[in-house]
Amino acid sequence: MAAKKLYESFSKELIEDVHRWGSMKQTSVSLKYMMEFGSRPTARNLLISSQFLHKELPIRIARRAIELQNLPYGLSLKPAVLKVRDWYLDSFRDLRSFPDIKDQNDELEFTRMINLVKVRHNNVVPMMALGVQQLKKDLDPKIDYKDLDEIHQFLDRFYMSRIGIRMLIGQHVVLHDPNPPPDCVGYIHTKMSPLEVARSASEDARCICLREYGSAPNVNIYGDPNFTFPYVPTHLHLMVFELVKNSLRAVEERFVDSDKVAPPIRIIVADGLEDVSDEGGGIPRSGLPKIFTYLYSTARNPLDEHSDLETTDVASPSTLAGYGYGLPISRLYARYFGGDLQIISMEGYGTDAYLHLSRLGDSQEPLP
Repeated sequence: MAAKKLYESFSKELIEDVHRWGSMKQTSVSLKYMMEFGSRPTARNLLISSQFLHKELPIRIARRAIELQNLPYGLSLKPAVLKVRDWYLDSFRDLRSFPDIKDQNDELEFTRMINLVKVRHNNVVPMMALGVQQLKKDLDPKIDYKDLDEIHQFLDRFYMSRIGIRMLIGQHVVLHDPNPPPDCVGYIHTKMSPLEVARSASEDARCICLREYGSAPNVNIYGDPNFTFPYVPTHLHLMVFELVKNSLRAVEERFVDSDKVAPPIRIIVADGLEDVSDEGGGIPRSGLPKIFTYLYSTARNPLDEHSDLETTDVASPSTLAGYGYGLPISRLYARYFGGDLQIISMEGYGTDAYLHLSRLGDSQEPLP
């Protein structure tokens, strides 16, 4: 059935082209290379960059489109997953039908086109999460999450690839800005203060907590405000936001009926590491192995409140929890540039999250 549906909406030639490009080798880049290359956004460099993307993006997108077609447990047939697959095939077709890039006009036209591709894929993460929730509803509740390892591994590859595709497109597009902010090379801030980013991400998370619960614990941040290093602030913001949001929810729910004052969440920024700690009661030992899987969430499932795909606002950032993809995706963002995310929990007390970031950015993208 899946194959039939695929051939109905896309030509046989296109599908053959997808398989041809999907078998080609991907080329990874490092944060350091992006920074050095992007620090001189001359017309010639932008032309080279667009020619690289013209060949690289179809390979990466084709690989994901093929995988989306062959998922276990019938995941490929879920309405939300079919929608994502169509976005990938549409983007592949747009990239392949774009002629060779020979001059500045071609380059500008190509940049406009890939920016539209990036916008088309804005909702891929929540839409895939929706597909996984649709699958979860149909699965035998007694199924062991370990049996779904194949799906977890696919989603890790899929989301990691998406981070890379968006980084490459976004970096190229932003390099066209005639007035870049000081110390910024595209998406990369050469003197990013992790303390500042942590402060901003914590405030955003507290706003959502206030809206959801009517109150929010304080977040205390410790560290050297003058400590800076080159990194992508939006990536760090996303990771800290996710960790603080989880901590706020845990503390809020633990102290909701208590006359005690909710303890603050602590963020310690040290050279080479961020530590987010809470006293939210910890994660039960039985739950710890599941926190980095995409089929686990301790919060209620947002889909349970809606009847179908169309009425679910999958892009809404106000959903404090429930899709179960915040932590695993945060870990992928950390690993994308050679870092990692580890969670250590003491049941009955609280949880520590250790976010390691690679400062030099020498590591290559981990291409799935």
